[in-house]
Amino acid sequence: MEENGQKAVPEQEADKAGGAEKKLSHAEKKALRKEKVRQKRAARNQHVRLIPANKKGYHINRFMNFLRFLLYPVHFIFYPYKLHGHTKVGKGACIYFGNHYCIYDIFYPARTTREGIHYLAKQSILEAPVLSYWGSRMGAIGAMRDGADVRTVMESIKVLKNGEKLSLFPEGTRNKTGGDDFLPFHGGAALLAIKTRSPIVPFVICNRPHLFHITHVVFGEPFELSEYYGRKLTPSDYEEADEKLRQKLYDMRAEFRASRGKRKKNKA
Repeated sequence: MEENGQKAVPEQEADKAGGAEKKLSHAEKKALRKEKVRQKRAARNQHVRLIPANKKGYHINRFMNFLRFLLYPVHFIFYPYKLHGHTKVGKGACIYFGNHYCIYDIFYPARTTREGIHYLAKQSILEAPVLSYWGSRMGAIGAMRDGADVRTVMESIKVLKNGEKLSLFPEGTRNKTGGDDFLPFHGGAALLAIKTRSPIVPFVICNRPHLFHITHVVFGEPFELSEYYGRKLTPSDYEEADEKLRQKLYDMRAEFRASRGKRKKNKA
């Protein structure tokens, strides 16, 4: 009996160990399946989808137009806004460059043109279940958090050289600080503008969007960093150019607030 008892204990322990192995194996298989799906989504956005120009020279993205029709009214009802300044951007390549508060900020550049826009988005967003499909159809470009992704730069250059529009938020993420200062800017916009000789369309969201409160967004005139063309530039030159873009947004916001304050004072 004692012998049988002694034998039973190791056998039970072996069964338990085997069950744990089976559970672990199942978990590993599940993780592997999830990783394969994630890689498939990432591969979908590995290369940007370029939009050919139509007979009139416009790069029309039909899927984006569908989203415009579907989501513009919803956005305007819940987060009303008013656009100021240069609110009509012509056809051809340009880089939209602005600050970032919430996901709905992508609507502001889209309201200034009838063409498609390629947005720079965090790579993790383009690996999400639904957004990866939407991103692929819109021609979004995945960007790594450190901003040093060579593929991102090459795909962005490809878009601009094809005569299309690119939009990026140099803060890299939504500004949730509650303060008036922008988050530190990631470089790259100046490099793209100089390499492709594309105009920049600056825009600044002057107040944080709130439910049922009007948000004021100012668009500046398109301009080029032509003073850097045809030169052999150093990293410090690109930093200087990026700082000029950052200061441009601060200046635009300050001018708008001063002008609005003056109008209110005159009315009073």
